[in-house]
Order: sequence, then structure tokens, then C-alpha cells
Amino acid sequence: MSDMLSQEEINALLNGLEEENSSDAADTEAHTNTSTTVLSEDEKDAIGEISNISMGTAATTLFTLVNNKVVITTPQVSLSSWKEFSKMFVKPLVAIQIIYKEGLDGSNVLMLKEKDVKIITDLMMGGDGSNIDDTELSDLHLSAISEAMNQMIGSSATSMSSMFKKKIDINPPISNLVNMQEEVDTSDIAEFLSDEFILVSFRMQIGDLVDSQIMQLYPLNFAKDLFDSFTNAKSEEQAESAEKSEEVSAPEQVQQTMQQAAPTVSNETVQQPQNPYPNAQSPNFNFNPSNMGMGYEQDRFRNVEVQNAQFQNFDVGAVMQQKENIGLIMDVPLEVTVELGRTKKSIKEILEFSPGTILELNKLAGEPIDVLVNGKMVAKGEVVVIDENFGIRINEIIKPVKLDFYGSEQSTL
Repeated sequence: MSDMLSQEEINALLNGLEEENSSDAADTEAHTNTSTTVLSEDEKDAIGEISNISMGTAATTLFTLVNNKVVITTPQVSLSSWKEFSKMFVKPLVAIQIIYKEGLDGSNVLMLKEKDVKIITDLMMGGDGSNIDDTELSDLHLSAISEAMNQMIGSSATSMSSMFKKKIDINPPISNLVNMQEEVDTSDIAEFLSDEFILVSFRMQIGDLVDSQIMQLYPLNFAKDLFDSFTNAKSEEQAESAEKSEEVSAPEQVQQTMQQAAPTVSNETVQQPQNPYPNAQSPNFNFNPSNMGMGYEQDRFRNVEVQNAQFQNFDVGAVMQQKENIGLIMDVPLEVTVELGRTKKSIKEILEFSPGTILELNKLAGEPIDVLVNGKMVAKGEVVVIDENFGIRINEIIKPVKLDFYGSEQSTL
């Protein structure tokens, strides 16, 4: 009986649970109240509209880089913290910090899933984006996604420049891999992540390969600066449109003033002239000023030739197949590998390796070796020695091939 809890102890435990639940509810209510006071509905709508316009331009730029259809949907704006944000994801994310150097004072962070970054960079390098499961995220991927974000956010900055009526420019983005299941020092990503921030979430689709999210994190003060700039630009635009409407309505007011100032003539005061020949028959003629105007208009347009409009055929396929601007990714580094040959061994044979073991490769002596770029063979060459260093002399460029309808190879060049 001594192991059983008394009624007083049971009541104390129940009171403790009630206090804990009430404190959690108070924290939730306090966070909700903070969300509503820190960010008004007008500010949320304005930030969402700014992000929507910016990402729409960025999606067009991303299409030119990956040569696939890119769709970025309407954003969702909310207030969040790093603790809440980290609970939403299990796998690592790639954080790209964007710092504005002109026009705006602040920064934001773009967050993409690791798999999405691999697919985007593989498409940028000319791949099909399918063989990325066994690939580890490397500095090459981070460098490529930084260049892609530089082009995307650079184009969105141009849209914001026209929106805010001032020049806006950014510094080169900085990319980092973030493990969401570990303790993260948010200052390594961006200092504002230690406090509450604005989370703008988009749905991003790239062909049939990506159906995921891209997230944009804003500090609160930077988001309010965006709202102020957006409001000022809207006010100026409304003022300009009001001035134009006044300029258009001015001639109408002058015309109304002239009509009001014109003298009015009564039919009673007008004396009809007497017919000097009362016995003569008048011709059957009815004078109607409106008929005269209609006849004038008919004569005016009688000799006008009317033809059907002819438009140039718009071939969507031809536009889609135009040459991409490869200059956008000329600075992206590629990994070049020279492969002397390959062989297959069992685990038992590999465990028997020791100094002096000779491996026989699948290449014959004197046969050209393969040159690979990002794991894909692009050329064949021979080994040379340059100042005591090995080098490769390219002897043959491998032409890309594709399969025709019957499965046989055809050269694409």
C-alpha cells in the first residue's frame, strides 16, 4: 500500500499538468498576437505581391538555365522562427543568402531542398536530372546553384527596380548546406534568423522532375522597408494616373463651357422668309441636317479599301528551340576526369589488395584514354608529359548521339 499515491499527490500532479497546458496555450496565444501585431494584413499582401512578381521573373530566368518548364505558384506569407522552421524539414536544405548592395538595405535567404539543388545543377550541366540519388552534394553543386540564384535574383531585382522606381542590385549569393536535424548556428547563415522572420513559401515545379517548395526568409525590418517602398511607389503611380486623367478631361470641360456660353435661339423668334412665288409648286425636298451628315460620312468612307489582316505564323516549337544564352553559366566550374581504364573485382579480391598488387584494366596498351566532364565522356586522348607533369592531348571529341524511332544511334550534329 505504501507504493500507491495519496489523493493529495494525485491532485498535485493534476494541477501541474493543468499549469503546463495553460502555459503552452498562453505561449501559443502570445505568438498569435505577436504575429498579428508585427505584420498587418496589408503588409502581408504587399510582401506577397512583391515576392510573386520577383519570383515570376526569376522563374523565366531559371527556364533559360535548365531548359525545362518552370512554374512558381502564388506565395504564402507567415511569421516564423528558426525553431518552428526547422521542425518542418527532416532532410538537409541549401541556404542561399542574398545581400542587397544598392537600392535596398538588408538581406534575405532562399531555402531549397538538397535534392532539388542536385536536379537543377544537373540540368544546368546538360544532364537529364534523373541520376542524382547516388550523388553527394559537393562544392560544385553549391557553386552552380549560387550562379543560378545570382541570375534569378538579379532578374527579379530588375523587376523590383521598375516597381520601386529606383535601381536595385545584389552581391553574389553565398550558399551553404544546412542539416536541419542538428543544432545550427544561425549566425553562419544570416544574423536575422536568431529572431522572428517573415517566411514566404512558394510551390516550385520544374518539368516532371521537381514538385517541391522554395522558401524566402526576410527579416522583419527589411520586410517593412519593402512595404514602405511598395506603398510609396503605388502612391506615385496613382498620382501620375490622376494627373493624366485630369489632362484628358480638360478638353471636355472646355467644350462644355463653350456650349454653355453659346446663345440659345428660340423657334418662336425665328421668322421664316416669305415665298416670292406662292402659286408655284415647291419641289418635294425635305432638308434634314442629320441626313447631310450621314451622306458626308458615307462619301468619306466610300473609296476606302478594306482587307483582312494577315499575321505571321507563330511557331512555339521554333521559339522553344532557340539557342540558349550559355553565357549565363560560363563561370560555373566543371569537374574534368581522365580515366585510364576500369575493372570489376569482388569484395574478397579487394580485401586481398596489398602493396605490389597489379590490377588489369579493360584498356589495351596504347589505346586512347577517356576524358569525362561531370562523369560523362566528352573526348578521347593520349597521355603526354609536360615539365614532369602528366597531361592529356585531345585526339577526338565524342559527338553526342540519340536514339531514333527504331532504337539505333543517330548523331545529333
